[in-house]
Amino acid sequence: MRAIVAAFCLSMFFGAGFCQAQSQNTQIQSTQAVGATDHPWRANVYCSGFYTNQKVADDTRLVSGEQSEYKLTFVQGDTVYLSKGSNQGVKEGDKFSVVREFKDPLRQQWFKWQDKLTNAMGIYYSDLGTIEVFKVLPNVAIAKVSLSCEFMQRGDIVRPFAERPAGPFKEAGNFDFFAPASGKPVAMIVRGLNTAQMTGRWDTVFVNLGAAQGVKVGDYFRIFRYQGSSGNVIPVEKNYQDRIYGFGSNPKKYTWNDLPREVLGEGIVLNVGQNAATVLITVAKSELYAGDYVELE
Repeated sequence: MRAIVAAFCLSMFFGAGFCQAQSQNTQIQSTQAVGATDHPWRANVYCSGFYTNQKVADDTRLVSGEQSEYKLTFVQGDTVYLSKGSNQGVKEGDKFSVVREFKDPLRQQWFKWQDKLTNAMGIYYSDLGTIEVFKVLPNVAIAKVSLSCEFMQRGDIVRPFAERPAGPFKEAGNFDFFAPASGKPVAMIVRGLNTAQMTGRWDTVFVNLGAAQGVKVGDYFRIFRYQGSSGNVIPVEKNYQDRIYGFGSNPKKYTWNDLPREVLGEGIVLNVGQNAATVLITVAKSELYAGDYVELE
């Protein structure tokens, strides 16, 4: 009986993961089929989050919404109320983005320089979604949530919607996993969306190069890793790169700069701050970690 229960639990566990992956792929495919004025992977673009060296204006807030006697969060299709109306210039048809300043609650470094690099990138804002006003009162606007990235809550920051250009997107099959170094600026994946430390294809990551270093929306970053580096982002045994688990001994010790780098994938820049860029991973042959290196292509 225990075996049957265990098998059922495993099937439910792995089935849920499969369904989640299928749902994500379906979402990506469906967004590709939208009109020419929309972006491919629209949800990824507008739910990517961003770093900025300037605090976002917070004079407009999400006040509440319908069914507020029991509803604490608001998602796509819900009706919400904004803290400004016609007296403050809001009009029917206006679109807004909803964001929230986000700080890592764990405050645990994944690699040696993570906190220092994160602070240098600026303030992190999580994208919660977009809303569209359909009725305006003198000091309050009523809007519908048109895109939901995460749960919206009372007090979240509301800012004017701005289109985010993206593309052109490269064909993943053309990616060169043995590409030589580009010679252009090198940085790191500092962290993933909402402080994720491990990411993969179609995930968002943040790198510590931005407009001040010449990065532009639509640029591509190549992602790579060195073997044997003392700042490894994955727990490994010392000397794993050339001695551990072998059947003999090499003629000399090979360090990280003696061996070819391992190219892992690439991503496109969706958003640029002064010292940070938001990157959507479009190619990944394995898991990517905070602390992996990137270079402009």
